[in-house]
Amino acid sequence: MLEIGHLPNARAAQALIDYLKGQGIYCQLTPTEQGVVISVMQETDYSTAKTEYEQFIQNPYDEKYLKASWDNGSAGTKFDYGAPSLQLFTQFISGAGPLTLAIIAICSVIFLGFNIGFANTLFEHLSFFGAVPNSGFEQFWRVFTPSLIHFSAMHIIFNLLWWWYLGGKIENRLGIRPLLILLLVAGTLPNIIQYYLAGPNFGGLSGVVYAVVGYTWVMGIKRPESGIGLPPAYIGFMLLWLVFGFTDMFGLSIANGAHIGGLLVGVTQGFIDSKKRT
Repeated sequence: MLEIGHLPNARAAQALIDYLKGQGIYCQLTPTEQGVVISVMQETDYSTAKTEYEQFIQNPYDEKYLKASWDNGSAGTKFDYGAPSLQLFTQFISGAGPLTLAIIAICSVIFLGFNIGFANTLFEHLSFFGAVPNSGFEQFWRVFTPSLIHFSAMHIIFNLLWWWYLGGKIENRLGIRPLLILLLVAGTLPNIIQYYLAGPNFGGLSGVVYAVVGYTWVMGIKRPESGIGLPPAYIGFMLLWLVFGFTDMFGLSIANGAHIGGLLVGVTQGFIDSKKRT
């Protein structure tokens, strides 16, 4: 048997297997700690199955997979869903890598600290240069640490969901290196832009989020086989939100400089990585 790919749960994998079965290609599922591995039974089927797997990753909700489940699925197929909370937790963990999860944990701990009485202390140590007294350039970490600060529940939920969804895709598909570069570059340069546009009182992972959006956008177009494409509707939503940030429509204080800077970082890195040989 030859492995063609990995999926977070057997339910999703079965849809692909049913579709391949209709093409005369038979596969086997192997459970792992982070989902299931799909393997083809015949070596001659590997190339075709691998191509179909990549297409499935791009659009798992295509009607052809639902139809295949009706036509080729087995009534005897059983899925062990387990407790709903455990299943959600498993999907959350398997949908991201160590770096993605570490940033989620750090941002969450800092946000918790802000809400249990340590807001002033945390802001004093993590804010950008000039936001508090005695925050000189020798405290080099301040160019990055504002990216870890969030001021409201909506702010952190919005940013961390996108970071998990896109950052997790990048890390699981391409490895930790491209995501680490995006995190460090988009977590610093956009902060500098925001500082010159609106001063030092800002925070949030938004610049990094827009970087992974831009990166995923470009890679999905230039290197679709990478498996990290983003549906056009999602791109449209994020660009529309970027435009709304320059208005007072929602009455929110939005770090527009960080958003634009992050998007440019992600698009640039996407073009660079899309030209690299695999």
